[in-house]
Amino acid sequence: MMRDEAQRLAQALLAATGNPDSPGLNPQGFGGVAVEGAQLYFEWHDKEQALECSALIYKFKDNPKPGIIEGFQQEEKAGTDTGGGKVDYETENKSLFLSRTYTQAPPHTAFIEDMKKLMKASLKWSDEVLDRVASKVFKN
Repeated sequence: MMRDEAQRLAQALLAATGNPDSPGLNPQGFGGVAVEGAQLYFEWHDKEQALECSALIYKFKDNPKPGIIEGFQQEEKAGTDTGGGKVDYETENKSLFLSRTYTQAPPHTAFIEDMKKLMKASLKWSDEVLDRVASKVFKN
């Protein structure tokens, strides 16, 4: 995928979610949107020629307690709907995401549907799955 294709994908999603004037990706390769409670972030990886799309599950104030990230990974392995993404903990911003990376540009309509599924799943994960994981980890 080329950066301009990634830019067009981000812009197509932003236009479909009521943000038609957004540039999609800034000069550093980042972008994002908040839609109906979900937060979605874009990051262009120049070296890999890939667009990473990450829907926020939870932002930790401090480093997560031992077992929390593993609990989310177990939920993914158990088949909890991830909306097509993978559990992704980013240490630099202490945030947990469902992330999906594209190395080939899909049709805009397919990308928009993929992102809607990813955002919908992230909302479920930030509510139901977070409660379930926390109750298991903190019970022990």
